[in-house]
Amino acid sequence: MRYPNVHLLRSAAVLASVGLIATGCSSGSDSEESTSSGGSALEGVSVTVGSKDFTENIVLGEILVQALQSQGADVKNQINLGGTSVNRTALLAGDIDVYPDYNGTGWTVHLGQQDPSSDPAELYAKTAEKDLAENNIIWAGLSPFNDTYGFAAGPELAEAQGGFDLQGMADYLAATPDATVCMETEFPDRPDGLILFEDATGYTVPDSQIQILDTGLIYTETASGACSFGEVFTTDGRIEALNLSVVADPGVFILYNASYTWNADHFGENAETYQGLVDQIYAPLDNAKMASLNYQVDIEDESAEDVAAAYLEEIGLA
Repeated sequence: MRYPNVHLLRSAAVLASVGLIATGCSSGSDSEESTSSGGSALEGVSVTVGSKDFTENIVLGEILVQALQSQGADVKNQINLGGTSVNRTALLAGDIDVYPDYNGTGWTVHLGQQDPSSDPAELYAKTAEKDLAENNIIWAGLSPFNDTYGFAAGPELAEAQGGFDLQGMADYLAATPDATVCMETEFPDRPDGLILFEDATGYTVPDSQIQILDTGLIYTETASGACSFGEVFTTDGRIEALNLSVVADPGVFILYNASYTWNADHFGENAETYQGLVDQIYAPLDNAKMASLNYQVDIEDESAEDVAAAYLEEIGLA
């Protein structure tokens, strides 16, 4: 069923999130749309929440589950549903109502576009507008953190070389044939992966320098020096825990600020409440804060549920 005011609500959601970024992501507790803890704004509302299958997305999904429950919603928890395609397919089919996704993924993967903006608010606005028009999907909220691809070096190599930027990394690889770059299986072939490094630096990494590993091993093997460089996600808590040195990126890799992606008709039924919740959730989540939450799960072995609960209490949504 389509609701008479859904088009106005969709437009309001896009404008609200862009406005939040433009004003520096002001705290949700100071927002006119702030939602108090222990409310009943969503009493009787059923929501199915999904998430991807890696720590950060699971934490973001769990935060939303508990925030919705705090407002009285009946939430079906489908956190850790699977990869990007699984969640996106489920959202489009109506099997879930919402899951967290990244604007860079939306623009390049879901919408099949090239040359994403290097400005997070502009990329968000373009992605939100196009996905709404073509697929009836709302992108609500926009995180200050940018969980993009990057490279890191282990502490010994970084100290010996005085750190790296992307060009310095390429120059080191060119001068050191036995150096290795450890990557996940799909990274060498992704349009937002290795090709961006190669195009920016002019250095094509030969197969002899590429080692394919599982995600977790990349971090530990880079820290030990077994990999000269490792492909990383820039908000991963293991970077700090293992004293890895992130290779400085002048803006080569695509932006991956997070939003919650919703079926627009479902969102339109309670748009003001949903928008208020997601704005409060995302406002404090800069790179350092998101990395800290990831660290608590990956390194300190806390559950995503407990980490989410503590965060919501911290921001007044418990």
